[in-house]
Amino acid sequence: MSAVQSKLTPISATCMEYVHPWTEHCSVATAGLLLQAAQESFRIYSAVYTLSLLMRCRVPTLNDLKRMLLGILQSTAFLTTSAFSYSFFLCLLRSCIGSFNFYTVSFVPSFMSSMCALLLERPSRRGLLCLYVSNVATETLFNMACARGYCRPIPYGQVLIFGASMSLLLYYFRCGLHQGIAPTIQTNAAHANKDSIYDILRFVVGRYEEYVPALQLQPQFLSRRRERQSSAALLTGQRDPAQSSSHTRPPSKNPFLPVILQAVRYYTQLMDYFKYRLPRHKTCPHPRNSCLHYVVSGGTKLFTIGVGLQMTLILIRLKMTSKLPWREQLKSIFRSSNTLKLGTFLGGFAALFRLSSCSFRHITGKDDPLHAVPAAFLSSIAFASYPDTTVALYVFWKALQISYNIGIDAGYLPKIPHFTFLLYSASTATLFHAATIEPMNLRSSYWKFLHSLSGGRMAAMARVPLDVYGLSTSKQLESVLTATKTSRNINFIL
Repeated sequence: MSAVQSKLTPISATCMEYVHPWTEHCSVATAGLLLQAAQESFRIYSAVYTLSLLMRCRVPTLNDLKRMLLGILQSTAFLTTSAFSYSFFLCLLRSCIGSFNFYTVSFVPSFMSSMCALLLERPSRRGLLCLYVSNVATETLFNMACARGYCRPIPYGQVLIFGASMSLLLYYFRCGLHQGIAPTIQTNAAHANKDSIYDILRFVVGRYEEYVPALQLQPQFLSRRRERQSSAALLTGQRDPAQSSSHTRPPSKNPFLPVILQAVRYYTQLMDYFKYRLPRHKTCPHPRNSCLHYVVSGGTKLFTIGVGLQMTLILIRLKMTSKLPWREQLKSIFRSSNTLKLGTFLGGFAALFRLSSCSFRHITGKDDPLHAVPAAFLSSIAFASYPDTTVALYVFWKALQISYNIGIDAGYLPKIPHFTFLLYSASTATLFHAATIEPMNLRSSYWKFLHSLSGGRMAAMARVPLDVYGLSTSKQLESVLTATKTSRNINFIL
């Protein structure tokens, strides 16, 4: 093995020997990548925008179809530019500098191509794209640090990241920052008040945990009293005078009817005790029902939704990949150990957060937004049943983004011009750099995406000249090709 060279030491490789060994001409290589990327990008965004239109659950108008077509074309131009300009800047830098080094073999060309490509994308999508690539780049950087021995994976580290991030987000949620109302933080929260993450939080933990002005927190005593009176009348067999009639129903000859009616009365009594007789603290924002019913009902609802989503995803995957009969597919769903994971996470998180919040209100005698911090951290125990790195990092970057915007609004942090462009370009450059020099540290799904977008050209780029940097790049490539079942065969579209 050759000695490890300095990062700035040039490597003796031409464009043909490293970037495009399948052709002698840089222009031909760039044109081929442009055609391949345009076709793949159009296919990807056609599916994305069509699915987004169908999820609106209404008949699209002509304007909707026009906007969808323009969105597909604009996003296709963005992704195509990001792909072919990467090859263009690789060859251009080599022509200007005269050689490649550790930084110009991928990172700098990718940074430049990302900056150019993001200018073509719609401004409303730039933040989402930045959030996604930052998510994957964070995982990649951590894998690179572990490979170099700088750190090591922590058991259930995703749970810790998720818990800390959710504590911050739910504190903002309880403070009213998403509404532009912050009684405990003096800021107008101009950037954070309409973030979609708050819609997800409202769905999971419930709308009663959201910040509401004090006058709207009073329980609906009159409504609760009417419910209890009507329920008590039903239990005692009394009828509402307004509904009474001079005619009495003749007794039924069905021998099972009294048993059924008695079972219904016992069930109604039990539910009445469960809902209204158990304690509920005066500061709890949820109206009418007891705290225990509030906890159980929220957890059960989210558990059912999570199991339904997981079963649907498993069924779709089996339908696309499996040739088993319908009955066998259903049996495999119910036998799978993954069927309950999402439901356990969602239901457990909702129930634990409500339980913790109500418990803190009972203990302290008040409703404080700070209760959301320990409550969210305790609720994150449920994430151990579904420890997804992508979800944990998504919540982590959302917490950083919203905290940064709040800091800017409060005057604590400076606003960095074009921060979205810089972060997106740096994150994308990190991913391209890892795909080129140390692909073992890149998420396999992102490697497959780059491989498909480039028509196999990302794998066909020569890695032997990069072995001088001591990362065994060519061996890593072979391992990744085997693990992801991809190849160096190039899909030429000319």
